[in-house]
Amino acid sequence: MANMLDEVTGPVNESGRDANVIEKQLPVKVGVGSIIFEVVLWVLGIIPGLVFLIKKIKAAEYFRKLEQRIQHDASQIDNYLEQRVMILQNTAQIMEKAIELDKTTLTEIAAYRGGKSTDAKRNEMSSKIDNMYAQFNIAMENYPELKAHDEIKEAMRQNSYLQREITAAREIYNDTINHWNRDINIWPVKMIVAAKQGYTTRIPFSASKEIKQQARSTFFENAA
Repeated sequence: MANMLDEVTGPVNESGRDANVIEKQLPVKVGVGSIIFEVVLWVLGIIPGLVFLIKKIKAAEYFRKLEQRIQHDASQIDNYLEQRVMILQNTAQIMEKAIELDKTTLTEIAAYRGGKSTDAKRNEMSSKIDNMYAQFNIAMENYPELKAHDEIKEAMRQNSYLQREITAAREIYNDTINHWNRDINIWPVKMIVAAKQGYTTRIPFSASKEIKQQARSTFFENAA
């Protein structure tokens, strides 16, 4: 019998394929079978019914604790993003005479400071910050003298540091999100509790379009 997946003969997608996070929250749903399952446990006796009830109480407590952990992990990302906003504003004041900044976008980013975000909004604001820094990099290419400005050099150094911290923080956040999305779909106890509470899957923190474009760029053009 031939191999179902043959890496020698293909087919092969030579152009490759990019992966993106789907920003969609899926509600947890259980069917009639879950209701029948619970009824059967009580029919079998008080003890099976009580045992399952206790398990549901513990599952509900577990989800409450996990939600608090998600909030903590998300706040870490928010804190680093807010610091990037502050650096962005300081850098903009120095560079405003050398580049035509998008005032509307800058105002929107400034409004982000101190605010709490949904999963999707956090991704959106991170993308806008990345886009503004991309504009700054273009400005420095057009105005080489800006690269020698000590305050700008320090701002870019701090930005690079915060980008690394955000990457580490969102790895932790996405790991917690993965636990949530996995556990709310574990039948019977957790899934039944999640459905009753109206829980949905959560959206992981994803890389912005600007960051993905940078990752595809050529870093060592002059290496030859």
